[in-house]
Amino acid sequence: MKLELRHDRNYIKWLSAIKNKVQQAQLKAAVKVNTELLMLYWELGADIVAKQAEAKWGDGFLLQLSKDLTSEFQDMKGFSERNLKYIRQWYLFYNKNKVISQQAVGQIGQQLVAQLNLHTIVQQAVGQITQIPWGHNIVIITKCKNIKEALYYIQNTITHNWSRSILVHQIESGLYKREGKAVSNFALTLPKPQSDLAIQTLKDPYIFDFLSMTKDYNERDLENALIGHITKFLLELGAGFSYLGKQVPLKVSDREFFIDLLFYHINLHCYVIIELKAVDFEPEHAGKMNFYLKAVDSQLRSKQDAPTIGILICKKKDKLIAEYALSDIKKPIGVSEYRLTHSLPKRFKSNLPTIKEIESELSGEMGLKKK
Repeated sequence: MKLELRHDRNYIKWLSAIKNKVQQAQLKAAVKVNTELLMLYWELGADIVAKQAEAKWGDGFLLQLSKDLTSEFQDMKGFSERNLKYIRQWYLFYNKNKVISQQAVGQIGQQLVAQLNLHTIVQQAVGQITQIPWGHNIVIITKCKNIKEALYYIQNTITHNWSRSILVHQIESGLYKREGKAVSNFALTLPKPQSDLAIQTLKDPYIFDFLSMTKDYNERDLENALIGHITKFLLELGAGFSYLGKQVPLKVSDREFFIDLLFYHINLHCYVIIELKAVDFEPEHAGKMNFYLKAVDSQLRSKQDAPTIGILICKKKDKLIAEYALSDIKKPIGVSEYRLTHSLPKRFKSNLPTIKEIESELSGEMGLKKK
């Protein structure tokens, strides 16, 4: 009977639904516990700040409080002196210039929005401040310069389910300042709200600091290096990009042309062409991209797909030249720069040992040790 049930389609479907319900309940419970914990931290932070302002208990105040709370609640973590300092810092970060008074965390959103006149996307994030883990909160308050930037990363952490390491990477790469900053004609060539989403999808510059390139690289070298690090490349591109291929052939008349990189964007519901240029942006780059967009729309795009988008990623660009080049083009194109912060001079790179040499050396040393 057990074996029959394990192969019964109706039972398998029902079991899957039960598992999903359990997982959802576990998730809700975890979120609720996290929310309650952060509300406790918020009130504790407010109390600490108030007591330090009115009572003369000296510098050992937090250390003594840590010892007393840890002794009383031995099964509960979070009362170390270091964490109490973070709790105080967290409260003060959102309480700068007395924007927020002592209040429940759930009320933070209304005052912040009213007094700071924040952007709509930020407003949605404010009320969700307790929905990210405490470790994420510590990263945000220690690495962000102001409340608006912090709320940007809170919203994106919730939306994209970033791990703490990915959150750190996004903050350190300056995503807040780069997103939606590229030159494009999206507002003129795409309908709303797709144009707004497409604009936010672009970054300027793109940071390819995971690559080690010589000074004498070309587009194909850059393309191969990016595909070799496809996971990190997709992370830098942002959520929604699905990689389809490189050097994708397009036949027009009797000639064959090749797209550097082809993606499909799940949220925009469209193909995305990325052309890499190891040189500064030139107006003719926009013309060739326009040609590629026409070809993809004619040959690959279905009725369900939105217009194909083109992204030119160049070594450098002159903003005015890029704007002129895109002004009369009817196809959606964006122009961004890229940055290689860890590029290696050729003379250094040639002197570095290869992976094979390192492995050979290590295996030799291990062999000696075994003897």
